[in-house]
Amino acid sequence: MAAHRRSAHRKPKQRPLTGSAARTAATLALAGAATAGSVTGAGAAPAEPAPTATQVRAKVDRLYHDAEVATEKYNGAKEEAATATRAVDALADEAARRTARLNTARHALGSLATAQYRSGTLDPAVQLALSSDPDAYLQGASYLDRAGDRQNGLLRGIRRQVSQITRVKARADQETERLAARRAELREHRTAIRTKLADARKLLDTLTADERAAYERAADARHGGGPSHADRSAGRAPVAAPSSRAAQAIAFAHGAIGKPYVWGATGPNSFDCSGLTQAAWKAAGVSLPRTTYTQINAGARVPRSQLAPGDLVFFYSGISHVGLYIGGGQMIHAPRPGAPVRIAPVDEMPFAGATRVA
Repeated sequence: MAAHRRSAHRKPKQRPLTGSAARTAATLALAGAATAGSVTGAGAAPAEPAPTATQVRAKVDRLYHDAEVATEKYNGAKEEAATATRAVDALADEAARRTARLNTARHALGSLATAQYRSGTLDPAVQLALSSDPDAYLQGASYLDRAGDRQNGLLRGIRRQVSQITRVKARADQETERLAARRAELREHRTAIRTKLADARKLLDTLTADERAAYERAADARHGGGPSHADRSAGRAPVAAPSSRAAQAIAFAHGAIGKPYVWGATGPNSFDCSGLTQAAWKAAGVSLPRTTYTQINAGARVPRSQLAPGDLVFFYSGISHVGLYIGGGQMIHAPRPGAPVRIAPVDEMPFAGATRVA
């Protein structure tokens, strides 16, 4: 029985596979190995293929456009910061003037108080007005009824000056907060512009010399070619401008052809798109706001079919680009970094509207 039990628990001997059974087992083993290999490598992401030259060019175009959008926001924040700075300075001047008047009134009251003190009749209201804390006087204004006529007038004047100074300082605090917010926006937009332009340069550096030259030629073609300083007379046929001011603006823009695009620049040696149109109309005696999205509201809207030389022409849905129409379907504009001020067809960019300034 013991021997029988030992034989019952003994592992049966494996017989080697032969023929079709052996081939089937080998096939299953190979399939299992392949499956195990695919599971092992599932966590490793395949390397992304390098972008094609066409994809690089498209992304560079988007970055340049995004940089121009950020530039116009930067220009707007800069203008608002300048306005807030002027307001803060004006309020500081007003507070200084009112404080000087307050000090004059307190001096006059002090002279009166000296006389009263000598006579032993110094009024409690005068004591409050001469306190180092003007708010104490405001809380004790009921003493006015006990003051004499002259003293009454001085005390009322002091109370009025203190109240006005308090309001001016409150407004100054609000403008200071507004200025700080605009300066924060400036930093944000400046960083966005620099980042996008740097990314565009890095992408362009991945192209071969021939591919980059092809991109520049295509970009030049989209923005009207690349007239240099020697080509400033290009397209300078007599322009039948609707007014002398429009003719002056166009003449200025012609004189800017070939000057470099620099974001945030308003001349005289470099321009961005809205900086050029602002400077051109300034030369004609007309003050335009700084940004594309405010310039479009600076005059009467005109349909594309009725464009006249001197009109401002705007592009893209966000109103992020502007040029100066010169007739014949052409405009003068500052295209983008690396592309100087030039003449270009109006139909090379998505048209968004037009404005007649004067």
